[in-house]
This record gives sequence, structure tokens and C-alpha cells, in this order.
Amino acid sequence: MTKQSPHITPFRPTRILVVMPSWVGDAVMATPTLRLLRESFPGALIGALVRPGIDGLLAGSAFIDEFHVEHTGGVMGPKRSAAKVRDRRYEAAVLLTNSFSTALTTRLAGIPRRVGYDRDGRGFLLTDRLSAARRRDTPPFDRSTTDPSAWAPVPACRYYWGLGARVLELAGMSVPGTETMGGMELTCSEQDDCAALEVLARAGVEPASRFAVLNPGGNNPAKRWAPNRFAALADHLWRVHGVRSLVSGSPDESEVIDGVVGGCAEGTNAAGLVSAGVTLSSLKGIVRRSCLMVTNDTGPRHIAAAFGVPVVSLFGPTDPRWTTIPAREAVITAGPTLPEEEVADDHPERCRIDGIESARVTAAADGMLGGGERAGCPAR
Repeated sequence: MTKQSPHITPFRPTRILVVMPSWVGDAVMATPTLRLLRESFPGALIGALVRPGIDGLLAGSAFIDEFHVEHTGGVMGPKRSAAKVRDRRYEAAVLLTNSFSTALTTRLAGIPRRVGYDRDGRGFLLTDRLSAARRRDTPPFDRSTTDPSAWAPVPACRYYWGLGARVLELAGMSVPGTETMGGMELTCSEQDDCAALEVLARAGVEPASRFAVLNPGGNNPAKRWAPNRFAALADHLWRVHGVRSLVSGSPDESEVIDGVVGGCAEGTNAAGLVSAGVTLSSLKGIVRRSCLMVTNDTGPRHIAAAFGVPVVSLFGPTDPRWTTIPAREAVITAGPTLPEEEVADDHPERCRIDGIESARVTAAADGMLGGGERAGCPAR
């Protein structure tokens, strides 16, 4: 990533605003960067501008001192959000988002240092601009003739880390390499755990029992593995491993969840979590108790990884290199023979998620659960 801004006299901000990504998975992938900022500026006030829900996901984190919950989109969104943070007199803003509206928000808030990637025509709103990698300049994608000017699939954890590193450079501090980045982190508070126990009770699940969490949803229907295949997997987990399946998702995905639960064989005893009132906060307490997660490319995947839960992740037609994470994970793609210089997103037919065979997923789940009673289950 090439820095385009001129040299600026070093400064050490004492008040830093982090503009957080809107998606659950992206917010979790930003936690190594939040740790970097907290450890580098231990006495600073670090605030986070988040959309509703992300505050609950990150609640309890030692990285954030204050959450500003607001939607930055829409005509009035930037002005409204700027008014919410202006009185904190932040000295630096770190924009983990790529949007024009969030850059405008920090400018309207009068934050003097604004660090972000120069995308979406917002460069003039930033004081310190970083260039995101293009495929034509990034191995192995530079060998492909498919859309060479498009963005290269840089893992989001590393993408966000580059912004945190830039803040350290501005402060005249040494910048640790990405090899020191470490894992993702979430905190499950006592309140989160109590909420999780209530959801489990409503779902008829003993907290100490062995269970897996299945996520058959996703923001894009094209990224959803078929409900009947998830149901067959739930049958297998119960029959072979004695592991019950809890099927999770958003309220908008209730039909998909019901399709999985209803498609299971009699006796498998799968349970849907949406009807039991699951929330992002309570999901943390449920996931950390689980032995396994099997998921499409969706936010709970990152929650599981942050708590050290083994994950089997299904990708299609998106390329998993956008979201490579430090985790105990089996990544299964729908286009395993796609040349490495090609990006799966550019080949939606070849990389359709229904091209993932059930046998591959079952084998990966068996591998994660092998090794004896409660293998792979995190400590409670």
C-alpha cells in the first residue's frame, strides 16, 4: 500500500475516532487494528463510530472507550453523525470504511487528521490517503487479464492494519509488521452470557451439551449453501458425533432456518435460534460454548474464530482471500480448480456455491470434531 500524502510533522493523538465497518464480520476483522491502536496509544481516548448492533458485538472490549451509534448513510447521515462526535474534539480519525459518507462525516466533525484509503472519490476529504492494491500490481493477480484495474483481494485484517500502521507512522513510532498482528478478539460479558443462557433455554438446549452452530444464511442468496444440505449435515453430526445442531441467522433468514430445521430427520433434534430470540450479543455466548461452526461466508464465522471455535467455511462465488483470517478453519470453495491468479467473484457460474459437495463438508466437519469427547470445544 503506497502512501500518497506528503510528510506531516509527527504528532501523538490523544483522542482517536475509529470509523468502524458496518458488517459484523468486518468489524471483528478490525479488532487486531483496534488492539494495535490501544497498545500504541495507551492513554488516548479511543472512540468508535458504529452502526446500531456493532456496539453490542464489540461491547466489553478494552480497545474502545466510547461508542457513537449512528447511521452515516442518507442525505443527512453525515451531518447527523458529525454532530454526535464533534464535541469529543477528536484529533485523528481512522476510517476503516471505504465510503464517501463516512469521510464526509469526519470532515464535518472538524477532525484535523483523517486517515483512510483513497476510494469512492473521497480522497480530497482525507489528510492522509493510502492506495488500495490493484490486481495489476499484486501477485499472483497480475498474471490475469480479467479486470486488472479492479481491487486486489487483500485480506481485510491486513487491509485495516495498514490504516492503523499509518497512524503510528504519523506519530513517529515504529510500525510492527503484519506477522505480529495476532488473532481477532471479542469479549463475552456476564450480561451477554446470561442472554445466551436464556436463548438456549428457550430453544430447549442444555448449556453443557455438545452442539454445533450452523449458519445457512448470508446477505447475498448466491452465497447460501442449500438448506437441505445443511439439514443432511445436521443429521450426520447427530448420528456420528452426538452433536446437536443449532441453526442461526438474522430474522430475515427465518425461512431459510426453518428449511434446515424442518429438513432434518426425526430425532436429530435441531433447533432454530431466531425463534428463540437470539441477538448478536447473546450469539457470542452461544458460539463460544459450541464445538463447531459450519457457515456460509457471513458474520458469525468471524465470531467463532474470535472465540477459538473450529470453523468450516463455505465460499462461493466470493473469493475467500478477501477475508482470510487467523483461525482454526477449513475453507471449502466452490471452484477449487480455479487458477490462483483468478478471483472467484469474476467467475460466478464456475464458482457457484451449489458446486460444493456434501461429502467435502462432512469430511471437514469430521476432521474438526475428531480426537475424542468434546474435542475442539473451547473452555467455558
